[in-house]
Amino acid sequence: MDSAWIESATAWIAAHPIAAGALIFLIAFCDALVILGIFVPALPLLFAVGALVGLGHINGPYALAAAAAGAFLGDAVSYWVGRVWGPQLRQTWPFSRYPQWLDRGELMFRRRGAMSIVIARFVGAVRPFVPAIAGMLRMPLPRYLVPSLLASIGWAGLFLAPGWILGASYEAVAAVADRLAIVLGTLLAVLALVWAAVLYTWRWFAAHADNLLARGLSWTRKHPRLGRYAAALVDPNRPESPSLVMLAVCLLAISWAWFTLLATLLASGGPLAVDQAIHALMWSLRNPLADRLMAGLASLGDTAVLGTASAVTLVYLLWRRRWMAAAHWIAAIVFGLVLTALLETAIDMPRPPTAPAGFGFPSVAVTMTTVVFGFFAVLIARELPGRKRVWPYLVAGIATALIGFARLYLGAHWLSDLIGGSLFGILWLLALGLAYRSHVARSFWMRPLAWMFYGSFLAAALWHAPRAADGLLAKFEAAAPLRIVEAERWWNDGWGELPGRRDESDARRRWLLDMQVAGPLAPLQAALEAEGWRVQPQADWTATIGLLDDDIPAIRQPVLAATLDARAETLLMLHDAPPGADGGERLYALRLWPAPVALDDGSPLWLGSTQRLHLARPLDAAALWRPEPDDGEAFDRVRDALSDFAPIEQPHPDTGQPVLRLRTRSTTR
Repeated sequence: MDSAWIESATAWIAAHPIAAGALIFLIAFCDALVILGIFVPALPLLFAVGALVGLGHINGPYALAAAAAGAFLGDAVSYWVGRVWGPQLRQTWPFSRYPQWLDRGELMFRRRGAMSIVIARFVGAVRPFVPAIAGMLRMPLPRYLVPSLLASIGWAGLFLAPGWILGASYEAVAAVADRLAIVLGTLLAVLALVWAAVLYTWRWFAAHADNLLARGLSWTRKHPRLGRYAAALVDPNRPESPSLVMLAVCLLAISWAWFTLLATLLASGGPLAVDQAIHALMWSLRNPLADRLMAGLASLGDTAVLGTASAVTLVYLLWRRRWMAAAHWIAAIVFGLVLTALLETAIDMPRPPTAPAGFGFPSVAVTMTTVVFGFFAVLIARELPGRKRVWPYLVAGIATALIGFARLYLGAHWLSDLIGGSLFGILWLLALGLAYRSHVARSFWMRPLAWMFYGSFLAAALWHAPRAADGLLAKFEAAAPLRIVEAERWWNDGWGELPGRRDESDARRRWLLDMQVAGPLAPLQAALEAEGWRVQPQADWTATIGLLDDDIPAIRQPVLAATLDARAETLLMLHDAPPGADGGERLYALRLWPAPVALDDGSPLWLGSTQRLHLARPLDAAALWRPEPDDGEAFDRVRDALSDFAPIEQPHPDTGQPVLRLRTRSTTR
């Protein structure tokens, strides 16, 4: 579906809130129609509608009623189609071409009966077909209408709710945590993409394995000399032949992709333009809440975690005397690690400017995660029944994507390093998988092995990640400023060359940087504390989740961190403010960040922003401190509290707003 069409539809909804009900009705109606429902992107559209409801552009109950009515009438039309056509519906195109569309719905209907009407409304694959099946199988209309109505109302609420909540909290969250939302949203999108790629690749091969096997067998007969080397892979009498053919085809495809990437990088002599662009994007999204989370995820590729799961698996294989499996497991890990280290040494690829020594092409952590999880999937997948065989490969893809994305976010690697590591890891595990599957036909009970491998990995991850996150994060702190300014020049006129606002894409978050401090922050902090200000530690995940707790008093609700040049504020101080006209709670806030330049006398330089915050409670679901215009109240309060430092107040040449400049010394006053 063209994203431009979705954007224009949501823009029209925002501009025509009353007439939008007809469009919302049409979206839900088309999504419920048999056949047409497959092609209608109801989820993103209704998510966007929910966001517009939360932002106040559309009346919430009105949008909910329109979506529920559209879903109910769309299901009713599908029911009527099934009722009129009956069993002949199966002989009609496109069901004659794709009978599985109705087969899935009929299987669910026969198992669940009337409950399938409710369940199917929330399952996209069968949603447009179960009502038609109900009509085709002559389900009585009164028995059909009640669950359909309840399901339509519940579906409309569920599909609108995420966007509704996001829209209602956007003004409060976006001010300080927009980067976190983008990072988490991007991570979820990457995981969904990897999940879909693995799942649909597997399904395609599963559907075409027999055809590939027949073609391979025909080729071996036409080329007897070369074919005898491939005969073991395509022997129709061996049950492993379809799996071997799948591995062989994947091996050829991944080999081509790997060498193409390597040739492109060597020809360019360094990172590609896309590497530079994504690195810059990730650096701009650095956020204190996301930083620690990503550092913990990145540490899952460490030896302490992967090594523990690998050792537990090896011990089990040796205990069960699976000598061939144990030998291939050792080869997968040891030779994979050695080959990756050799490649990293042989290929001199410039590191990202944020990456310390030890990070290169390809990524060792991503390669070894791919090898360990991928080859474990090769070991156990064939022991699983039918479609469940894809699950170990899905887990491998998710684990690799998590670690790769986290390291990309931290700036440890270029995107090419991660793709190269993944491709090389897949290449190696496919080669070993072919060797293992070709020589080992004996199966074994995989359930205890799977529990031991995944369980030991999770246990090691939960123990290691909290301990390794801080150390790993320290390696990727923002670089110290390279530009040096004379202290006297800064005091006289150089201060006007520093930014006057935060560099944000959203104009509402380009807060004024109305304070500059040269020197240590301890004296300034002491002076403010003497005037009733208090320091708030940087809000961590525990404090952030506590925003959902209604029992926590407003005064104890944390103010979320904000960033300047990918750095969170070094000092955040708060002071109670008079209630607003609506009686709502308010705070004065002062945020101080390291400046992008350094002074030649060694004094640290800081940029600050004074604000007045209002406690917002979107949908009464969370408490969020939101910056609001204060007409200089917070600025005046800070200036008065720091009067003993002889501050100078002048308008900034770019913003025209007053900027407070002061110097501190290493001793308090």
